[in-house]
Amino acid sequence: MTRTPASILVIRLSALGDVAMASGLIPALRAAYPDARLSWLTEPAAAPLLRANPRLDELLVWDRPAWRRLWQERRHAELWRAWREFRQRLRAGRYDLVIDAQGLLKSGLCAWWTGAPRRIGIHPREGSQWLVTERFEPRAVERPEIGSEYRQVALHLGAPAGAFHMDVVPSDAARQAAQAALARAGVTGPYAALCPFTTRPQKHWFPDRWAALAARLKARGLTPVLLGGPSDRAAAQEILAHPDTPAASLVGELRLDESAAAIQGAALLVGVDTGLTHIGSAMRVPTVALFGSTRPYLQVPQAPTRVMYEALPCSPCRRHPTCGGRFDCMRSHEVDAVFAEALQLMEDAP
Repeated sequence: MTRTPASILVIRLSALGDVAMASGLIPALRAAYPDARLSWLTEPAAAPLLRANPRLDELLVWDRPAWRRLWQERRHAELWRAWREFRQRLRAGRYDLVIDAQGLLKSGLCAWWTGAPRRIGIHPREGSQWLVTERFEPRAVERPEIGSEYRQVALHLGAPAGAFHMDVVPSDAARQAAQAALARAGVTGPYAALCPFTTRPQKHWFPDRWAALAARLKARGLTPVLLGGPSDRAAAQEILAHPDTPAASLVGELRLDESAAAIQGAALLVGVDTGLTHIGSAMRVPTVALFGSTRPYLQVPQAPTRVMYEALPCSPCRRHPTCGGRFDCMRSHEVDAVFAEALQLMEDAP
């Protein structure tokens, strides 16, 4: 019989959208093991999504970029000390249960370094399968729910049905910073968060369509607000360059937790397959998600989210487009249809 864990560590180091989706493990594990100490290990980029969560007892941050710099600069003695201190910190947690929610070699090593007697890897690969004590293989489903693999492992660990719901919590300081930035941008009334940016061009919608959607939303009394990181500024300018685009831009102006706070205050979010879109669902903001080359989920329980996805013969192609750069799957999302979906969603939202 497996004993009830007194100390649990969840490992999900990156990426931002996956950390947001995996955050549903926090309330699920709280429901299953209300007396356990609950910790999370992540990397610096994702830490703001978790730092203010009152249901986490501890947030550990592996500064892997700093380790990479030490290696590149051949400061091997400093790197050795950093690794030793990091491993000692993981050991000091005396975790009974570790959940490697990433399943990669880097996360598997972290799980192994804890020395925990029970280490569960979700779909472990890259050699991490040899670093865990249990392998959890999520079952394939026809219409996957958001965070499906994390939902399944929560049930496997005894969480009640319905206990899994994404749990992203901006701090009060992040909310204040977001409100101040919106005010500086002239946004004083209801607004729609537009999240057009991600790392792969095949996941993008098109600048002219974002501009046309922004004009439709403005005519309905919602100020469109572009959100994204510093590296998205040039792409934002492509949208804003279209004549009469009535959007405010906070692209590159907010930290991640401040962007989450800005999303929390929005009346609507429209986005592609990117972390900020998933955060919209986590915040239970009416969200229209435009998918094409990827299809991470089709259903979002407990949140007013509509997924628009056209199942072409070639989709989802993920990282290997075959359309010669046309991105037919994303081109199938017409402005009229997206706008109509957004209006219906806001009408239906409680």
